[in-house]
Amino acid sequence: MPTRKPQYIVIGGGLAGLAVTMKLCEAKANVTIVSYQPVKRSHSVCAQGGINAAIDTKGEGDSPETHFYDTVKGGDFLAHQPLVHDMCYQAPAIIHLMDRLGVAFNRTPEGHLEFRRFGGTLYSRTAFAGSTTGQQLLYALDEQVRRYEHNGQVQKLEWHEYLSAVLDSKGICRGAVLHDLRTGEIFTAKGDAVVLATGGPAQVYGKTTGSTVCNGVATTSAYLQGAKYANGEFIQVHPTAIPGPDKLRLMSESARGEGGRIWVPRKPGDDRDPLTIPEKERYYFLEENHPRFGNLVPRDVACREIHDVVYNQKLGVGGQAMVYLDLTHKSEEFLENRLGGILDIYTKFTGDDPKKVPMKIFTAVHYSMGGIWTDYQDDGHGLIDHQSPRNQMTSIQGLYAAGECDYQFHGANRLGANSLLSCIYTGLMMGPGLIQYSRNLDSHFDDVPSTLFDQARNQWRERF
Repeated sequence: MPTRKPQYIVIGGGLAGLAVTMKLCEAKANVTIVSYQPVKRSHSVCAQGGINAAIDTKGEGDSPETHFYDTVKGGDFLAHQPLVHDMCYQAPAIIHLMDRLGVAFNRTPEGHLEFRRFGGTLYSRTAFAGSTTGQQLLYALDEQVRRYEHNGQVQKLEWHEYLSAVLDSKGICRGAVLHDLRTGEIFTAKGDAVVLATGGPAQVYGKTTGSTVCNGVATTSAYLQGAKYANGEFIQVHPTAIPGPDKLRLMSESARGEGGRIWVPRKPGDDRDPLTIPEKERYYFLEENHPRFGNLVPRDVACREIHDVVYNQKLGVGGQAMVYLDLTHKSEEFLENRLGGILDIYTKFTGDDPKKVPMKIFTAVHYSMGGIWTDYQDDGHGLIDHQSPRNQMTSIQGLYAAGECDYQFHGANRLGANSLLSCIYTGLMMGPGLIQYSRNLDSHFDDVPSTLFDQARNQWRERF
């Protein structure tokens, strides 16, 4: 008798969704990926700066243990420490995996992986692919998933929306109600489990760095069906974004990691050309107030300092809510090699060349540390039991969450470049547990009456 193949539904085609899909397919499972838009347009492509791992190629004395400490300290010790501990120890293997999958990480002249500094640490632990790291990681994982798609294990439903989970009489998730955004059809999909990997709720706020598809609808739907939501108050404000009339566009922390300096004129209302303002008349407030970390303080600290300078000290550039982010002391060749992509974005939307004039930036809502409550199982030694079905399960049995839409990894404040790591880590880590969950089920979706799915579908059809 042929062995039954597990079937899963993954909502979201970003890094977390693709990573868990790849892991499930390695275990011979079938997966349906549901995405608002083409998978390659998922919001993960907008991540610019890099991905963290304490590989210590520069001999600075960094280690996974230090990475762990920096992460939990940066989040005010409110992250779940066994998960963070496991993530930081798995990080080097994840970097090497993505390297082997073809990600074009920057390298030293000797051929080693290149690392840059990011905020909240004193070590160079951020691997990067120019200033398009998120895009390169996403494309590499998508290539792996397309291989399984060709083999018939993966079905991609692009331009589809998740409406709700299908719950049986015991409250167990048996599938999902989906909406075809092109035809308007509402239908159900069956699965042993559903994984939400839908990103954060950026569009709850007026102007943010988030994509327009980051609206929090899927997690809201789960919450309304009984899933617990945790740490919703922990919304990260990024210190450097490009002001705009329509939305705010991210200026990556990598600009400061490569030597960018934040400053304002010491004289309120000083409207001189910034290049003509002498050094002694410039207020490098992060460097003066935080000499150890300088411009690479954690993001919450940088934002508070910028708000103090602009609103309390009235030192905003030209009297406006802006400060300078200055890279003009670096050579154009260096900037093009390390930061070309993000500097082109600045030029496109402002008309100014940041290689020649300081950028004008301000803070912006950027990331949600909170999200759907999810569980985990430690191994008794401070790390995670990767075989446990509890890993990343919400308070609804059979409904899981991964990536930015869960709440466990970043506490009250996320360190830069930990987001890409946590997305890929959660996807890879939870895969074996999902397989185990399917094996442990007393009954599968095949055993559930079809009327359950018909009722769930019809409820949404009536609402529309």
